[in-house]
Order: sequence, then C-alpha cells, then structure tokens
Amino acid sequence: MSFDITSLIKNDGALCPACGRVHRGKLRDCVIGDDAINALPALIQKYGGTRAFVLCDIDTYKAAGEAVTKVLDGAKIPYDLHVIERTHPVPDERTVGEAVMYCRADDDIVVAVGGGVINDTAKIVASAKNVPDIIVGTAPSMDGFASATSSMERGGLKVSLDSKCPDAVIGDTAVLASAPKHLIRSGVGDMLAKYVSIAEWRISNVINGEYYCPYVASLVEESLAKVVRNADGALHGDKNAVAAVMEGLVVSGLTMNYAGVSRPASGMEHYISHITDMRALEFGTPSDYHGIQCGIAALTVVREYKKLARLTPDREKALAAVASFDAEKWNCHLRERLGKAAEKLIELDKTERKYDLEKHASRLERIIANWDKIKEIIASLPDPDELERFMKSIGHPTEPEEIGLTKEDWREAFDMAKDIRDKYVLGKLMWDMGIEKSE
Repeated sequence: MSFDITSLIKNDGALCPACGRVHRGKLRDCVIGDDAINALPALIQKYGGTRAFVLCDIDTYKAAGEAVTKVLDGAKIPYDLHVIERTHPVPDERTVGEAVMYCRADDDIVVAVGGGVINDTAKIVASAKNVPDIIVGTAPSMDGFASATSSMERGGLKVSLDSKCPDAVIGDTAVLASAPKHLIRSGVGDMLAKYVSIAEWRISNVINGEYYCPYVASLVEESLAKVVRNADGALHGDKNAVAAVMEGLVVSGLTMNYAGVSRPASGMEHYISHITDMRALEFGTPSDYHGIQCGIAALTVVREYKKLARLTPDREKALAAVASFDAEKWNCHLRERLGKAAEKLIELDKTERKYDLEKHASRLERIIANWDKIKEIIASLPDPDELERFMKSIGHPTEPEEIGLTKEDWREAFDMAKDIRDKYVLGKLMWDMGIEKSE
C-alpha cells in the first residue's frame, strides 16, 4: 500500500475496517517542501494565534529559528522568542521549566523550531496552556514530530508523558537537506526500530491478546520502506529524498496516535536506548542520539530474535528457571547499574507482576501453543546481515563500541530493558522461556 499525508489527515476519525476502531491522528496540517517555512503565518492565523511563543536552542535557531522570526516579522505577527542557551539541551524538568517561565500569559500559540527535545518540550507547554502548537523541523532526526506524547527524563527515568499532537508540522526541504548527517542517520535509525516494534506488537497479540491493527502496522511498514529507499539520497542532500524521509517519520508518529499506544513505533530496541540514556544521566557514561542508539539496538534485537527462533520452548526448563529467579537480587543489580532510576522500575513491577509465577505459567503455555506463529513473525524480520550492510552503507553505526559503549554496557542494557515499561518485548519473552541473560 502507499499513503498520502493529506489523505490521512482528511480521513482522521474514520472507522478502521481492519480493527473496527476509530483512529484519530490529531494532526491538522503538514507542509513539507521548498520554502515551507513561508506557510507559517497562514497556519498561525488559521489556528487563531495572535502572539507566538517561538522556542529553539542555539543550533536550531541558526538552522531555522532566524528564518522563522523573519517570516513572522514580515507578516507582522508579534512573538516572544526564547533560545535555550545550551548546545545539547536534554528533555527534563529544567528545560520544560525554562520554557514555561519564558512563555508569556498572552502567547496563544507555540512555534517549536527544532527536533526531538524542542518538539517534546513545546508539546508540554502547549498542552499546559491549551493552545495550538506548530513544529518547524530542522532535521529528519526522529519519529515524534506528530506524536501526542513527549519523551522526557523525569527524576532520572525516561518516561513518555501525555502532551499533545502538534497542530501542524512544517518541513522546509532546504533546512532539512542541510541538517548534519548524523541527525539524518538518527532519523533512519529510529525508523529501523520499526522492524522490531511491529514484530513485537504482533507477538504480544498472539501471546497476550493485546490489541493489534494490521492497517496501522501497514502504515508503519510503508513509512519504514520509504525511509530506507530514500536514506542515501537524503544524506547526499537530495531534497525529494529528504522530503520522503520526513514524510515517513511524520506518518510513523501519527500511527502511535492511531493506536493510542507507542506499540507501532517502539519496542525492545527503544528500551535499550532508554537504559543507555538513564545510565548517562546518572553516571555520565557515553550516549548518542536516540535514533542512533535505536538503530544499533534494532540490529542487536533482530540478531537475538533470529537466535531465539532456532530454539524450541522447554516447559520444564522455563518453569525451573523462573522458580529459581531471585527478584530481590535482580533489583539490587538494577540499583547498582541505574542508581536512583532503578526504584521506579522496581515499583512498576508491583503493578505489572511480570515475575508472578502463576502469570508466567499461563504465558508459557500460550508461547508453547503458538510457537509456530511466533516463529513466522520472527521470520518476517530482516536478515541481520543484510540490515547491517544497509546501515554501514549509509554510515550508521552498527556496534555499541562505535558510540563509546562497551559490549558489557550494551549486554547489561539489553538484559534490563524488559523492566522499563509494561510492554511485552523480547526480554520478557526470553525470561518467560527461561533465558535470563543475553549472550
């Protein structure tokens, strides 16, 4: 199938024949192309804005913020500009608090100029003020442009907070094509994660009966294919290619709104990235852009799934392994590796109860009964060697050492990823099968 953003926006709220639910994307406009920034004044007027709060950081101001202010000046639209005076701000309480303090009471529309951090922060501000929000992307670096959540660091823990979907996404191809290549690769890496997220969504549907929509999944798969086809061109400054990558990223974000959960776009690979970020926050260990980490993690997870498919579930082995599992010892390990953030992960299991013996036994029986179906889903994942070749062809890192992490760091992040959220991912499947550690 193929998609068109305009038609998706037009059909927002329609009944889905594939799953019987109503999908609401909540994105009202998307303008991607040459001179797209010039569409900003008309969009502000369309949404009833009279005074804009323009948010960016040092780098994104240079990339597009100055152009945005000139466009607003030319249209005689008043605005308040706040530039975060940090080269790489993080999405945390400080950044959000700073934005809130500089946003005036009479600012009735938010214009975010940047990528993930600026977008996520602006969505929280706009949600709190209950005003429209427009994102002017400066790089096709991540898939959250049109999502209704904000990925934040709160109390040392990576969390996904409900905020709002931007009313409009603007992608000026001249700006996007001139973005640093590492940021473009980050966007590609974030999309490579979708190989895993869709497979895990299907696996959880089989094992746990979790809601799954094949139409939403097909949109993600087509978005991924579009990004992969155009990745090389985007990295070489081709405006049509970078527009296609941006479109794929926007639609991927929309699918999370359609499903009402992050399932279509994130899975085990995102949680490995989150663990890496949490350790960096707590101990100052190396980290990279979220999409880069997700790309490397996607390759790791695909490799592990392929290994898993060669096994046959062993009921007695799994039951014995789970019975001997020492949760308190594991919690001590989490505290050692993650510091204060570990407490929130430990607290989560009190409601999730993934280590509960009765719940495990029930899941194990469903795994055994549906193992052939699970293997079919795993077979749909790309060949890891082919995936690695593609990543290397565009200069995307494939191993943790390339971003300053050791193999031990990465293995530990893999093993702890199952504890991040109440979502059934590879780490939980492995634990259910009595495989406590990755190789």
